[in-house]
Amino acid sequence: MSRAEPRVLEARRPLRCGPARKGALMTQHADDDVARHGGAAGLRLATGSAADAFAASLPVDRNQAILEAAKQVGAILKREGHPFALAGSVAVYAHGGAQNLQHDVDFAILPEDAPNVAETLREAGLEVRTPPEDWLLKADCMGQQVDLIFELAHQPVTRDLLARADELSVDSVFMPVLSPTDLLHSLLSAFSEHHCDFGAVLPIARALREKVDWDAVRRGCGDAPMPDAFFYFLERLEVIEPRSEEQRS
Repeated sequence: MSRAEPRVLEARRPLRCGPARKGALMTQHADDDVARHGGAAGLRLATGSAADAFAASLPVDRNQAILEAAKQVGAILKREGHPFALAGSVAVYAHGGAQNLQHDVDFAILPEDAPNVAETLREAGLEVRTPPEDWLLKADCMGQQVDLIFELAHQPVTRDLLARADELSVDSVFMPVLSPTDLLHSLLSAFSEHHCDFGAVLPIARALREKVDWDAVRRGCGDAPMPDAFFYFLERLEVIEPRSEEQRS
């Protein structure tokens, strides 16, 4: 290419599932190329259908990137017939909660199906690893962390739990999503002296309060002190109805 000819920035391939290079950025913008080449002189951005398709394929932000990873993994698990349900903050979003997603994607799977799930994801090009914790697997998809959990709140994931899941649209992809009652029960049952962040769970309880069977959540948590304190917190904030004296006795 001669100096007189303008340089065209080619559209890069869309993101796909698979391990990301350590320290690599998820996207690279044309502005970065301009800066690297010493300014805009001699540069001409590519236009047309290829550039438009590439721009449309890019996640808008971290929340969208997490949603894209959830859709990819959910579609793989559904296609291969693995019993599962979406959990965590993406499940809250699917039920109508705020799009303020946490740092990863959570899926509940059966303990006995974990080896098969791992093999399925590896065949799809994902990196799957076994962490020191013995209740989940971890995978990487589109640079996002995916947790494949087979134990929720110290209890194994069961077929009954997955059967109670709701079939919901997750950014236009339908998949099983843990019920609001099971979601709140799993969050509250995980409270302990070392992990008791009421502030993180309060917005979820507020967003889903009309969809949760709070009596069932109370029964599931029993007399554990941390969940009981959170129930009192919700009552004082008028998120849920306080129990009667008869119910307390």
